[in-house]
Order: sequence, then C-alpha cells, then structure tokens
Amino acid sequence: MGPVVQNDDKHGCSRVPRRRGSGHRPAGVRSLIAVLALAAVASGCAGGDEGAGRAARPAAGQQPGKAAPPPAAAPARALYSYADRLRAAHRARVAAARRWGLKKVPLTPPAPPAEKPEITTRKGFEVDDHEELGLPPVFTTIPTGNRVVFLTIDDGAEKDPAFLRMMSELKIPYTAFLSDYLVKDDYGYFKKMQDRGVGLNNHTLHHPYLPALSYGRQKREICGMQDVIEKRYGKRPALFRPPFGNYDRDTLRAAKTCGVRYAPLWAEEVFVDHWEYREWDQDLHPGDIVLSHFRGRGDWKGTMPDMIRRFLDKVTAKGYAVARLEDYL
Repeated sequence: MGPVVQNDDKHGCSRVPRRRGSGHRPAGVRSLIAVLALAAVASGCAGGDEGAGRAARPAAGQQPGKAAPPPAAAPARALYSYADRLRAAHRARVAAARRWGLKKVPLTPPAPPAEKPEITTRKGFEVDDHEELGLPPVFTTIPTGNRVVFLTIDDGAEKDPAFLRMMSELKIPYTAFLSDYLVKDDYGYFKKMQDRGVGLNNHTLHHPYLPALSYGRQKREICGMQDVIEKRYGKRPALFRPPFGNYDRDTLRAAKTCGVRYAPLWAEEVFVDHWEYREWDQDLHPGDIVLSHFRGRGDWKGTMPDMIRRFLDKVTAKGYAVARLEDYL
C-alpha cells in the first residue's frame, strides 16, 4: 500500500485521505471512503456557498487565528471507525488464508436474503403424494442468483481440532449432519462447533439404509436423532439428510412426523484429492449444495484441513463465496 496523499481544498478543509495504488483497496472499503467524503460535506467541512471565500470568524473571547478546531462530526467518526474495523477484518482474513495455505483469500458472501427463496422438491426426486402430504422437499440446489455455494459435512467420525480452528479463523460457514453412533464419544467437539454458529442437523442414529427398514424403524432412527440433538444441543433440527442420499415415501413421512422441514441432498461432493459431480457439465452452479464428510487420514490421503483447502481453492477460483445454508431456508 502506497504513502498517504493528503489534499486540502481551497477553504483549508482536509479531504478524505487517499493512497496511491488505491485500485487494490477492497470494494467495501472504497465504498465506505466515498460515504466518509459525503459525511465530511454534510458536517460543513466542505463549505457551502454562504461561506465561500471567507475565513471562519473566531468565537467570542478568542484571538484571531487562535480558535480551537471543531471536533470531528460524530457520523464521520463512526464511519471511520467502521472502515478501520473492515480493514482489520480483511487483514485478518488475508493472514488466515496465508496461514492455512490457500491460493486466494475466500470471497465474502452477500447478506442473507430478506425474502427466502421458495424451496421445492427437485424434479425426479419426488415420492408418491409428495406435495399432497406436505412432505419435506428434497433438493440439491438453492434457487438463487447469488454466486454462492453451501458446504455441508456428514456423520461426525473425525474430530479434528485443526479443522475447527481453520474454519473459525477463515470464517467459513458450513452445516453439519450428525449420526449419534459416531458423535457420542465426544459430544463436546460438536458443541464447540455449535458455539461458532454451525447448524447441527439430523443424519439418523446409526446411518442405516433407510428404504430397507419399516416405517416404524425409520421413524425411530430419525426421531431418535432429533431427541439426541435436542438433549445435547438444545434444539430439534429442521434439516435431515438420509444416509447415502437414499429414501422412500416412509422416510419422508417419518421425517415430517419428527419435525423435519427440509431434506437437502447435494450437487457435488468434495474429497481430499478430488471432486465428484451430479450434473453432466461437471461444474459448480449458483446455490449448489456441496457434500463432504468428517474424515481424516484413517479414511483419506489427508486431513480435513486438506479437504477444506481443496474445496476453497476451487470455489474461490470459480468466483463463488460460501454461504450458510440455513440462512436461505
């Protein structure tokens, strides 16, 4: 970043400092600096027509040329403070990207939509009487024009502290789908995750192939996991993902009875060493849901941070930010 260049106008008022090479400044900071300039005008620093060409008079009791400068306008101070926080957050994000070996700094997602998109079941993924029974929609993509994707991670086998640090430092949102038989040896790990804003959702008690089970057994698997999450984490989830992505009419009927509202599947799956795609074009699309798993060196040729590095490098290079799935539902 280049040296500061200070400009004064003809009335002696300082303009907003600019830096040589400001084309490298983040867009959000450039916008804030433009607002700061307007705030300076509003506060009287820019001088209106009435005072043009005249020196300001000192207040009564003050000698000419000895008047104390007026304090900075409160709106301008607040905006400068906000700009400082933005710059500090960006510097922290750059440092974190470098520390975790990313090729580029991950893009920041837009604010969550004020009006949530309508979620419907993907064509070909319906069951009999799906709409008539009001069963949870099954979908692989969120309808949005924003260049965002959603990271979801299943089961809970690997409990890597480095993964928690990485996601926290990079501020990457994600959604977890948990199976009790894998998380019960360390519920506390996922409580730390929840404390960082991660949604903890239902992936059944024992991860069975649900269509092979009766309605009653499916209901026990799904409702039982709802009970576990409520007991351990204080809230019954609204999201359920069937193991292996397999379900039938009884699965969705049971899920609805257990309080489930959505059954998201996925459009892509990311591993430590490759990606797999559902669509023919083998590419990302706005609103795609991406699947991965809590796995480490016991199952992969790498760690969870290695998987996240592959995931972020690709989505960032493609011009996508990572958004939080629950914010769109």
